[in-house]
Amino acid sequence: MKVGVDNDQCAGQAQCEEVWADFFTLDDDGYSNIGPAKDVPEGREDDAREGISVCPMSALYEVPENA
Repeated sequence: MKVGVDNDQCAGQAQCEEVWADFFTLDDDGYSNIGPAKDVPEGREDDAREGISVCPMSALYEVPENA
């Protein structure tokens, strides 16, 4: 599983970081810097999906397997 961020949608509210700070990292201005396709460690898929779901701007997404 991979997770990406649409930086044009990210509003820097850091809800994802509150779920899993070691994965949903932020830049110096408080915006997501996970990039377009960050690998989720095995066994942490539920945490990644929770981080995606709490984003109030829907900026985070699960990258399709074939992408």
